[in-house]
Amino acid sequence: MRSDLFHTTSKITALSRCGRISHARKLFDEMPIRDSVAWNAMLSAYSYLGLYQQSLTLFDAMRISHFKPDNFSYSAALNACAGLSHHRFGTRIHALVLVSGYQSCLPVANSLLDMYGKCLKPDDARKVFDEMTDRNEVTWCSLVFAYANSFQCGMALEVFHCMPRRVEIAWNIMIAAHARCGEIEACLNLFKDMCESVCQPDQWTLSALMNACTESMEKLYGCMVHGFVIKSGWSSVMEVKNSILSFYAKLECHGDVMKVFNSFGDFNQVSWNAIIDAHMKLGDAHKALLAFQQAPEKNIVSWTCMIAGYTRNGNGELALSMFLEMTRNSVQLDDLVAGAVLHACASLAILAHGKMVHNRIIHLGLDKYLYVGNGLVNTYAKCGDIEASGRAFHDILEKDIVSWNSMLFAFGLHGRAQEALCLYREMVASGEKPDEVTFTGLLMTCSHLGLIDEGFAFFQSMSVEFGLSHGMDHVACMVDMLGRGGYVAEARSLAKKYSKTSKARTNSCEVLLGACYTHGDLGTGSTVGEYLKNLEPEKEVGYVLLSNLYCASGQWKEAEIVRKAMVDQGVKKVPGSSWIEIRNEVTAFVSGNNSCPYMADISKILYFLELEMRHTWPVNLDIE
Repeated sequence: MRSDLFHTTSKITALSRCGRISHARKLFDEMPIRDSVAWNAMLSAYSYLGLYQQSLTLFDAMRISHFKPDNFSYSAALNACAGLSHHRFGTRIHALVLVSGYQSCLPVANSLLDMYGKCLKPDDARKVFDEMTDRNEVTWCSLVFAYANSFQCGMALEVFHCMPRRVEIAWNIMIAAHARCGEIEACLNLFKDMCESVCQPDQWTLSALMNACTESMEKLYGCMVHGFVIKSGWSSVMEVKNSILSFYAKLECHGDVMKVFNSFGDFNQVSWNAIIDAHMKLGDAHKALLAFQQAPEKNIVSWTCMIAGYTRNGNGELALSMFLEMTRNSVQLDDLVAGAVLHACASLAILAHGKMVHNRIIHLGLDKYLYVGNGLVNTYAKCGDIEASGRAFHDILEKDIVSWNSMLFAFGLHGRAQEALCLYREMVASGEKPDEVTFTGLLMTCSHLGLIDEGFAFFQSMSVEFGLSHGMDHVACMVDMLGRGGYVAEARSLAKKYSKTSKARTNSCEVLLGACYTHGDLGTGSTVGEYLKNLEPEKEVGYVLLSNLYCASGQWKEAEIVRKAMVDQGVKKVPGSSWIEIRNEVTAFVSGNNSCPYMADISKILYFLELEMRHTWPVNLDIE
């Protein structure tokens, strides 16, 4: 019996390592007798393949079966909690570890440190560390990671300097942490210190450095690191090549992207995903699709790159089609794909599609993810269902600044000023510090609803109370608010005072010119319009607004001159359009275009509405 038990357990391990987890589980379920080794083999198999929820479910089943978990059981379960960032389950296991006396076991204690670090609970990780009597390099690196993963680079650096021996992985953690924060100078200084120490950079170090350059958008630094990679002989390593490819893609250097890609001797899945993402970021969705189709294997990242890329390039319909194809291919939806698909639904403003995706999200239990919850708030708001947006917001257990900002914009979008202001007060009372985006939402709400006093109060509190600088969008909102209220001179004065950059001046002038048109201020409008034309002669906005202002004021000759100047510059006006959703399909209407198949029925309905407005009962229109 013992030999059969050993043979079956070995087979479970072998099957799981080959990815045949369902066969391994079937074999496990058919075992007449199981020992702790068999349970641990199955637990570790699930964790090894990233099936963390199944691992935790099995851990509970093990305890119900009256098998006492040992150090291997606890390590596997804690690894699953770390993979899921499941803090609550992790604390339950921590309590069991303390009761069973395994806290003194070094692998279990290190697993606890890792779990708390990945659950963004560095203080809890520190408590475990302080209670440990035995420590090794994994222990120190886990504590450094716990702080680094929570963006507490200062504390991570403090622990790093206290390490008895700084191994390569500790240097890599520190460089990667500063890279995530976009602190390229700190990354380069750490890299220099590492090269001067006994440790030498490896592929993970150089990948982290390239990622730092990518985050900071510093092409010079990236080229320097690329040069070091070539000289040090690491340019043939796949991880380094992929990070270089991602760097040039992020900076939209198409020529460099293709040079790096063509220099690849071989490709892995990450390489294909990087080139797909690169083409999407460069706006070439067709080449991205070709790369996607050529890739020998596709994982969840490949599908995410395509869906997010289509959405980013304004192809919401193709993003949804790709999502449906992904579902047909039995690819499991994760939180990142769910967020990307929700963004596509929001861009299309089709409520039925958003509800369909939401239903799938609930079915897979992804609605608890913060990123997904924020996406639901935004999607329902842009699809016109403010009540559902509010419910999605309240369902988010631990809200971040994006959650609050999404709901603020939702209220503003639907003209609910009082709800927006109440939400802002609730946000501040909860201890969440507003950021620049928060005030953009508040100022837009005040502008659209004519709350000038409230708008000024928010504008001043930005710098005085919260130490935030006034950005281009904040100034544009203030100019718009004053212009809408008829305070054109004050709006012009504020724009002149705060618009420091060329782009900011353009933004403010466009808003100011619109206000002049609304209030018929020909004097200010003509001056601002001419300035805007000279500032950006290739853009249509200045010409169109100025021409409309002249027409509204009866200055037909001046309007004709503006239109001629627009033609001479080769600038064309993009026609405005309206759209309506009927039976989950969006139909757009452009002025002068009568190609819509329902145009006759639409004309009858418009006639009916006109009669209604004139308080006249219509004749029989035979509308089916």
